Amino acid sequence: MATSSISSAAVGVLFNVLASVLFALMYAYTGFLTSLGGEEIYGWRTLLTVPCLTLFICATGSWNEVRAIAVRLRCESLFWAKRLMSAFLLGIQLWLFMWAPVNGYALDVSLGYFLLPITAAIVGRLAFKEPISKPQFIACILAGIGVINEIAIAEDISWPAFVVCLGYPLYFYLRRVIGTNNLGGLWFDMSFSLPISFLFVIKGGVVLHDSSTSLTLPLLILGLGALSASALAFWALSAPRLNLTVFGLLSYVEPVLLVLASLLLGETITRSQWPTYIAIWAAVLVLIMEGCVVLYRVSQQR
Repeated sequence: MATSSISSAAVGVLFNVLASVLFALMYAYTGFLTSLGGEEIYGWRTLLTVPCLTLFICATGSWNEVRAIAVRLRCESLFWAKRLMSAFLLGIQLWLFMWAPVNGYALDVSLGYFLLPITAAIVGRLAFKEPISKPQFIACILAGIGVINEIAIAEDISWPAFVVCLGYPLYFYLRRVIGTNNLGGLWFDMSFSLPISFLFVIKGGVVLHDSSTSLTLPLLILGLGALSASALAFWALSAPRLNLTVFGLLSYVEPVLLVLASLLLGETITRSQWPTYIAIWAAVLVLIMEGCVVLYRVSQQR
């Protein structure tokens, strides 16, 4: 039983890292969509993600999770309100992720993602009594040093940073409490956001109303939907296999990759910021080393 649990956690780590890589690719991908506003990019992302996610759910045999939630929506009176709250919390995050890079808040959102694993670990410890191993504790300290350096550099922490570092743990907590921490729950969260996404697309109108739009832009938007669906699917698949503390700590992979994507887009890291990224990389390295030790012990048991 212990070996099976560890193997499941290893798969969860793999899925989570794949999701982070795809999210970083999507972040860099917005550089090809500069003619669209942040709201319209978010709208197209959601409209295209839901069909792709539906196909992914069918391919992985997870449609029973969707049916189970649909039954609860019919039978539980307050479940609708909980599902709408869950959809709202996720929708805000997905909108912010698309809106920030084209509105000058990319650094603030990155800081929020750096803070997120710490807040997630705190929520996991307080709400679910999840244990924190010594390597995870060391990773938290290293990451905290990096965050303190970043806060010391910035004149203040703007609202996007707080939305990310506080909103996501609340979303994770709600998913677990109401029993929708799976692909089915993600599908409903995305589906409930479709009306607002459609309004954003209509309001933006660059693709739908501009007759001069070339074929390249629609194809790029389709690529955005495929990237988004794949990233969210792997992210949702990893969540049930990991406790909230590990799930939160692995979130450090994504902002590090976002930094690399930013460098590819032409941004630079100042000298005063290097301690932040070195500390974060060290925290990630500690987690990787812990994972390698666990996998080695499992292989020795076999």
